[in-house]
Amino acid sequence: MPTDKDRDVVPTDDNKWAVRAPNADRASGIFDRQSDAIERAREIVGNAGGGEVRIHGRDGRIRDSDTVPPGNDPFPPRDTK
Repeated sequence: MPTDKDRDVVPTDDNKWAVRAPNADRASGIFDRQSDAIERAREIVGNAGGGEVRIHGRDGRIRDSDTVPPGNDPFPPRDTK
């Protein structure tokens, strides 16, 4: 379940990348490169106290997600080394 702290990195119509909060009308930022948008999304989520960054591909489907500490990782590592 998405929270206010989570962010999505999504493609825009003009071949750029946007950082958006779930159900937001406006983007938090627009970037030329996806890597820059991911970096900014991680900063925003980290400053908000942790959460999920969902990374979408050009087709709009989620291709990856990243838990930013101290967020609640839905699939934590199994080993506890």
